[in-house]
Amino acid sequence: MTEQRKKVLHQPLGGNDMPRFGGPATFMRLPALSLADPLDAGIIGVPLDIGASNRPGARFGPREIRDESRMLRPFNVSTGADPFGSLSIADIGDVPINTFNLEKSVAIIEAHYDKVVAAGITPVSIGGDHTIVLPILRALKKKYGPIGVVHVDAHADVNDHMFGERIAHGTPFRRAMEEGLLDGNRVVQIGLRGTGYSPDEYQWSRDQGFRVVQAEECWYKSLAPLMAEVREKVAGGPVYISFDIDGLDPSFAPGTGTAEVGGLSVHQGLEIVRGCRGLDVIGADLVEVSPPYDTSKATSVVGANLLYEMLCVLPGVKYS
Repeated sequence: MTEQRKKVLHQPLGGNDMPRFGGPATFMRLPALSLADPLDAGIIGVPLDIGASNRPGARFGPREIRDESRMLRPFNVSTGADPFGSLSIADIGDVPINTFNLEKSVAIIEAHYDKVVAAGITPVSIGGDHTIVLPILRALKKKYGPIGVVHVDAHADVNDHMFGERIAHGTPFRRAMEEGLLDGNRVVQIGLRGTGYSPDEYQWSRDQGFRVVQAEECWYKSLAPLMAEVREKVAGGPVYISFDIDGLDPSFAPGTGTAEVGGLSVHQGLEIVRGCRGLDVIGADLVEVSPPYDTSKATSVVGANLLYEMLCVLPGVKYS
């Protein structure tokens, strides 16, 4: 019998050891490891955008978000979180999706995350369009049962179909509910807004037990009180964080495929993720960053920082 390898607390490559514009092209310049390595959490890229209904380009999200994460440092001075001094975290690469077939890609993603779950690794994923959350939830449900979700988005993503297709970036949470992947009474959708096709645009979500927080409910205020309510609603079981970057107003995050005005601020996005501290977070994603639509790269900078904040609220992270 071979001796089981011990987990190592990997540290991001520091700016005094290598210039910020050098080093490995991984998230926060962490070691590039594999599922065979003993880890608590893994950064996974899912470069898929063939489920997108408007502007493409989210396939480039994982690559650019990793690039723009190079300024991030290991310790969260604002919250006291020390994720890299608490957990073994590394970048475990990308899912090799099928660029030409969405149905096959969904199957590939689910099979890949089956292996992630079997390895005991908590996935923190970089999209890619929001289609990717369905196969990820399918894999996680096999281990954890029905899952609660904190879902930040401009859109509810509960369409029954898009152009007759039942799987696309606007349908994952309806499919997930139909398949028994979600505990509907422990799902919150934050930031929903924009135009629709009927006055009951969000009624299906409410009928499932979801708490729907429209963007107007968030205007001009701190979301700390809201997150106290969210924690109470989703507590008591496994929780997944799914953050579509278009939940933020396009003035903060223009690089996305389906932008809607009147959205959340970056500060509110941080409050939402930080407000998930103490929950049994079993995975998280940041999706729908489309780099071609933001030449300033600010959207990818915001995305990288939100992903870092997700690492900070994983169970087992120590706070000073």
